[in-house]
Amino acid sequence: MSLVELIAQADERGLAASGLACLDRCVPLLGGDDEILRPLWASLTDDAGTGDWGEGLEQARGKLDVAGTGDEAVVLAQRMLEAAPAERSHAGVRVWADACSVAALQIHRLLDTAQDGASSVDVRREGRTEGMSPLVAAELRRQITILEVLAGHGPAGLRRALEVSIEGRRVLRAVVSRRSRQRS
Repeated sequence: MSLVELIAQADERGLAASGLACLDRCVPLLGGDDEILRPLWASLTDDAGTGDWGEGLEQARGKLDVAGTGDEAVVLAQRMLEAAPAERSHAGVRVWADACSVAALQIHRLLDTAQDGASSVDVRREGRTEGMSPLVAAELRRQITILEVLAGHGPAGLRRALEVSIEGRRVLRAVVSRRSRQRS
């Protein structure tokens, strides 16, 4: 099943986790630490209160660097954070999760030293993967894995989704670090 199809079939929690995971993997671009989005992840559990999502989002926005920059990858990450819905409604998180998916793939495409053979990331999301660059391929696999885990396991899949996201964050942090060393 393509990423587009998985997003179309996801429930509210799956959509929120999908968007959050995309943002979480891109936190190194915003100067955030590994724990900055932990309250948002906790807000996706069955035990969370209805206002936990909004509170966690405000805390994250207050701590992450959203100052203007000319770097396209950073701008895309900032937009993901800014576009996060204050209320976790199905309609709001669907639009956000879809936009985060595109933005995260585009960020990985911009940061990959290998060329991606597609004209846009949309063809990757639809399942056409020939000539895909390694960083984009890994991000696409992570997005698909997270949606599949949550569809198959519901709230019990949150831990695995977070683990997949942490792995991707470490990869992106290394790419960002290497990129900054090359620019110096």
